Amino acid sequence: MTPTPPFRADEVGSLLRPAALKRARTEFAEGKLDADGLRAVEDDCIRHVVARQEQVGLQAVTDGEFRRSWWHFDFLAGLDGVEMVQGAKAIQFAGVQTKSESIGVTGKVGFSDHPMLDHFAFLKSVTSVTPKMTIPSPSVLHFRGGRAAISKDVYPDIESFFADTAEAYAQAVRGFYAAGCRYLQFDDTVWAYLCSEKERAAVRERGEDPDALKVAYAGMIAHALAAKPADMVITTHVCRGNFRSSWISEGGYEPVAEVLLNDLPYDGYFLEYDTERAGGFEPLRFLPKGEKRVVLGLVTSKFGELEDRDGVHARIEEASRFAPVEQFCLSPQCGFASTEEGNVLSEEEQWRKLGFIVEVARDVWGSL
Repeated sequence: MTPTPPFRADEVGSLLRPAALKRARTEFAEGKLDADGLRAVEDDCIRHVVARQEQVGLQAVTDGEFRRSWWHFDFLAGLDGVEMVQGAKAIQFAGVQTKSESIGVTGKVGFSDHPMLDHFAFLKSVTSVTPKMTIPSPSVLHFRGGRAAISKDVYPDIESFFADTAEAYAQAVRGFYAAGCRYLQFDDTVWAYLCSEKERAAVRERGEDPDALKVAYAGMIAHALAAKPADMVITTHVCRGNFRSSWISEGGYEPVAEVLLNDLPYDGYFLEYDTERAGGFEPLRFLPKGEKRVVLGLVTSKFGELEDRDGVHARIEEASRFAPVEQFCLSPQCGFASTEEGNVLSEEEQWRKLGFIVEVARDVWGSL
């Protein structure tokens, strides 16, 4: 039987940007390189990084998010009715802040002629294995800025915004499928934030109810996933924050596990389990027996030191107390460069991590 994603050894999506790409992006920003020149460098770097992923044994590859500055804003700003906002409040991580950019909703949200359809088409053309596309979840469009980032003139009723966003994502699912995508991932910080008392308090401070948002977000995601054809796999990555090897949220998955794992019709879940901030494996008991898979993020992407092989084996065995090991896979807990700045490790350390994941997966499951 041909394996289907998520694979036993998998990855979240973003990869460290090589020096040539960083240099080209700087030259483009300074007006020293035109759009065609930047695209040519991006194409070359993507060809190389795809070949390297194949070389380490991964069965699904990404473009490393090399054409993006952010894991989320670049995609969101490509939606109809959404714009990038310069000079916005920076995002505060543990001990470090991002640059001052965000997004705002200034018109009716929709999906049409999105540039990342072409990005996926190029990725598909340069790989012999499964091309994987990563986009932010629909929940992120609301949660990042809250009601204040959504025009009240355009959306006096927030329910209309939720409905339009859900339908835009249904169109995105159809659009990527038509482009040949069979492995799509919704990256989502929101579910982890809803496990954090600090982040839940911040939601209340801005006048919103985190429990009501959980219901609204689940509805948007379910609507989008209803557009998924039977031969398309859609997973989600639940992220706790990843910028320059720092983080934002902490708290176990218990508050959201039943809705996330049981109720939402995702095919797989990339869950971060590289530190004690994620809590224990007990919430995995909500994973229904069957085809769904949880990709255990037991190998950190934040630092270069390689994990102990026996320790990773022991953690997988511990997780199997709450769900069948046959429904598990292994990956880094997050991408290596959720923003173009990247985490604090070298490219060779990144590749050692991914090769290690392939080796451990073969140890545990025999094949990928």
